[in-house]
Amino acid sequence: MADPKEEDFLDDIDSAEAEAYAQDEEEMDDVAVEVDALRAERDEMKDKFMRALADAENARKRAAKDRQEAQAYGGTRIARDLLPVYDNLNRALLAAKETDSGASTALVEGVELTLKELLNVFDRHGVKRIVPEIGDKFDPKEHEAMFEAPVPGTVAGEIIQVSTEGFLLYDRLLRPAQVGVSSTPA
Repeated sequence: MADPKEEDFLDDIDSAEAEAYAQDEEEMDDVAVEVDALRAERDEMKDKFMRALADAENARKRAAKDRQEAQAYGGTRIARDLLPVYDNLNRALLAAKETDSGASTALVEGVELTLKELLNVFDRHGVKRIVPEIGDKFDPKEHEAMFEAPVPGTVAGEIIQVSTEGFLLYDRLLRPAQVGVSSTPA
């Protein structure tokens, strides 16, 4: 039989091992909890990073689009301001040709060249003329009806007179063409 002191000693060793094992298990549980917390934090940070990256990409695309629009349509005000210049040059040219009052051919030629150069500048900057013809169908997207009148031989909605030409800047309307429209019933 074993000595009682030896048994107490063996019990103490068993309880010490059990305590150490329990302590190791607690530490392992603590480590597992900490690892889980770190993984959750990592996933949260990754999500925030991906959202920030997407926001930055969207901001970059918006800025590029805004820059393109500013480049294309930034000259809208000056283009609108130049339209009366075109109108006046056109009227002067028509008046000089109609009156045939001995106006200098050099002057008429100079006005024609100036008008041509203005149209070339418009073309280079995306300004296009809207030139409706008599008999065309009225389009409210491009035309402004200045008056309606019943004209025999026409159909309601047909253009019967063109007062001024309209202009587009790329796909945006700068000024509608001002026209007279027939109101003759079908």
